[in-house]
Amino acid sequence: MAYYDYNKIEQDWQKYWADNKTFQAENNSKKPKYYVLDMFPYPSGAGLHVGHPLGYIASCIYARYKRLKGFNVLHPMGYDSFGLPAEQYAIQTGQHPAITTKENIARYRQQLDKIGLSFDWDREVRTSDPNYYKWTQWIFIQIYNSWYNNKTNKAEKIESLIAEFEKNGNQNIDAACDENTPSFSAEEWSSLTEEEQQKVLLNYRLTYIGESMVNWCPELGTVLANDEVKDGVSERGGHPVVQKKMKQWSMRISAYAQRLLDGLEKIDWTDSIKEVQRNWIGKSEGASVHFSLENGDGKIEVFTTRPDTIFGASFMVLAPEHELVNQITTAEQKAEVEAYVLATSKKSERDRLADVKTVSGAFTGVYAIHPFTGNKIPIWIADYVLSGYGTGAVMAVPCGDERDFRFANHFGLEIPSIVEGFTGEEAIADKNAKIINSDFLNGLTGFEAIKNCIEEIEKRGFGKRKINYRLRDAVFTRQRYWGEPLPVYFKNDVPYCLSEDELPLQLPEVDKYLPTEDGEPPLARAKDFKTKDGYPYETSTMPGWAGSSWYFLRYMDAHNNQQFVSREAADYWKQVDLYIGGAEHGTGHLLYSRFWCKILFDLGLIGFDEPFQKMINQGMIQGNSAYAYLIQPTVQKSQNEGKKLSSKDLPPIFASFNMISDESYINTKLVELKNKYTNEGWQVSSIKWLGGFYKLPIDISKLNKNTISKEVLQTYRDEFKNAFIIEDENGEFYCEREVEKMSKSKFNVVNPDELIERFGADTLRCYEMFLGPIEQHKPWDTQGIEGTHRFLKKVWNQFHDGDTFSISDEAPTKDELRALHKTIKKMEEDIERYSFNTLVSNMMILLNNLQELKCNKRQILEPFLVLLSPMAPHISEELWKLCGHNKSITHATFPEFKEEFLAESAKKYPVSFNGKMRFTVELPTGLSKEDIEKEVMAMEETQKWLEGKSPKKIIVVPEKIVNIVM
Repeated sequence: MAYYDYNKIEQDWQKYWADNKTFQAENNSKKPKYYVLDMFPYPSGAGLHVGHPLGYIASCIYARYKRLKGFNVLHPMGYDSFGLPAEQYAIQTGQHPAITTKENIARYRQQLDKIGLSFDWDREVRTSDPNYYKWTQWIFIQIYNSWYNNKTNKAEKIESLIAEFEKNGNQNIDAACDENTPSFSAEEWSSLTEEEQQKVLLNYRLTYIGESMVNWCPELGTVLANDEVKDGVSERGGHPVVQKKMKQWSMRISAYAQRLLDGLEKIDWTDSIKEVQRNWIGKSEGASVHFSLENGDGKIEVFTTRPDTIFGASFMVLAPEHELVNQITTAEQKAEVEAYVLATSKKSERDRLADVKTVSGAFTGVYAIHPFTGNKIPIWIADYVLSGYGTGAVMAVPCGDERDFRFANHFGLEIPSIVEGFTGEEAIADKNAKIINSDFLNGLTGFEAIKNCIEEIEKRGFGKRKINYRLRDAVFTRQRYWGEPLPVYFKNDVPYCLSEDELPLQLPEVDKYLPTEDGEPPLARAKDFKTKDGYPYETSTMPGWAGSSWYFLRYMDAHNNQQFVSREAADYWKQVDLYIGGAEHGTGHLLYSRFWCKILFDLGLIGFDEPFQKMINQGMIQGNSAYAYLIQPTVQKSQNEGKKLSSKDLPPIFASFNMISDESYINTKLVELKNKYTNEGWQVSSIKWLGGFYKLPIDISKLNKNTISKEVLQTYRDEFKNAFIIEDENGEFYCEREVEKMSKSKFNVVNPDELIERFGADTLRCYEMFLGPIEQHKPWDTQGIEGTHRFLKKVWNQFHDGDTFSISDEAPTKDELRALHKTIKKMEEDIERYSFNTLVSNMMILLNNLQELKCNKRQILEPFLVLLSPMAPHISEELWKLCGHNKSITHATFPEFKEEFLAESAKKYPVSFNGKMRFTVELPTGLSKEDIEKEVMAMEETQKWLEGKSPKKIIVVPEKIVNIVM
């Protein structure tokens, strides 16, 4: 058999592709365009494990397929290279994050190249490169110099707003702006100083400075986005996060809430991701209602989607962080309220929403007046109300809302019955239920009452109809070093943006990467971080999502020094046609990219307002972790004099997983340990295990399937050197296996470099696809990769006669053409519906057919290679070259499916007698039942089985069977 030297083949072709720029895309080609994109990675120090390339391999397959179909394919790659891990490493070691990032990128690039991915590396971007973030800063400036005109439903340049102010003031303006923005005339605008005018404009700009509740992580010294906080701690590092009101830059994404919802209807994303974004945006229709305070000093505005239940409102609840809490709380309640506010600040919003069982709150000591009944209703604070949703205040209707019901029961508050059928056992939220005890709403269903109630609220003047969105403006600054500097300076505390010729504003050198002693961000440590005129720069940096919100545009025109992307390039490439990445970015990157895309579209800088037309969310390749059971026996001390043995004196004691349920077996083995100590002079009565244990993760590379040898376990870590190992009756030590996320801490990471060395990149590529549908999570099993490797060896041998390359120029047979075209049809169908997992099995079936047919025909094997090349490009390139081609197989054409080759000229029929198959006969296709019967009955074999008898019945199913009943 021929030797398949996959390591040399793959190294040679990877060098060829790099030297010849095989995957370089052209702007404005005459070919139809196709843009395939992966979510670019953050280059971590750990490098890639086998789970990371899953999406990259899938996108590579599709990009290679589209090239074969005649498309000009853009398939770029870069790095989301600003990130907290590099900064944390800098804090620990003093090494500049740029150095760490550069080293990590080199490692990533080396690994990506080994996999044979078809990236156009000439277009590589790095978000931390000043030449890149110059344009991130430039886009920030365009957003800063824009406002959202609700009348035209788009962003416009701030100059048009200023012109309207100069002409008419703001009385005719319908804009997305800060609440409580004062009204003014043209004359009043003109009378303002330039500084005062700039402060007014901040109320309208699409990015602005304002106070907001943020997720503050003291350990990391920065604000985190909601999607960076899990269970009250930072996603990276697991540090505590508290809610804190801070002055922050924010972006007015709330202005785009409805357009972000509408845009979901015209993109091909999964329903689950669309639903995630719909829920995050959280559109609600209802009414804004004002409740006056008892003392007449102010009002509380609530937003409710159920104004029909207003007569059931028996108390009010404010978010603990609501601005009125400090103002209205009585002296008697102050200590209790402040303690509650502090406790709530330590919970994330997600935790507060998720915890539906705990009931807690504090009474402010103050009452509001019900706008319809005039009744006094107490005002409480509780963590189930969020300041960022609605107004941060709710009218509590315990009869119609389960949380309000539990709250009222817990604190003994009144529960008026305003819904027919309410028994006091649970709330009734059904809008079909009839309203009672509610004045003019009595007898109406909830659906009917909503409309009537809103009309009455507006008529009486204490509220109005309103559409509310849960989506809040996006905090746009982080108090950290390793991020894009904001191109902003301050003059008399008023922000101004740099001019374009002053960009990029680069990160300054600092002595430490920590906040200053008085809590300022790390950039405040820089010496003379000021403009040439001495004005201080903003010392916060941009969030992690800034550079990733537009990177897909930079790939289109990566070397343009004059523009972030030319309109010509953007008009040619347009949207990303296929985007592959993780679903975990649904409320972060994917939302912010859509937001920025719409702004750039509104400003006329690009011609489309959705970035990613089709998106596939790849599942996770999970690790198959191994755990050893470390048991905790109890030592019964002896009453005798002498050296006493305690539990602390025992070595680590491990028990085989398959014996962990057999307490008596383990205790029998512990008697051996007890005797050992007794023989050594220790005084001990017994060592007994009562069921306590820890599970310790074991490096999966140390295992033989599910077992680990005693010797390996004892030398695995220094502290295990003297471990007492309890094996099973067969002398085996089993570990428990558990499928979970790949993680260094679980010792279940599989390095792709090692697999490529052992089996080759083509094997890895094919096997990752073969594991299952790309959207699904699936466990990794290294043992299964060997079958894929054997398939590629068989491919190699199909082109060889012994050690000699050998293909024939003979014309193919009908059976060979039928096998080929059946596969062409299936491959094209499967690739077009992104069924990557079936592609390899299709090729395995075709190869088996060709082996059975002993086919080595050029007209069959060359199309075979083209079909195989997207999945296994290296072996395909090598064999293509051996077939006599001078150009890369990348430039070949995908085989054309021809229906006529699937047509069969003959069909094999099983012939049965009384249901038992006795022989087969091949007959021409297209025969009628009568003709089939005539042919079969005329055969000698038939007469032999009839034994001179006449059949009672002959059943013929054309192209299926013949059954003769005797």
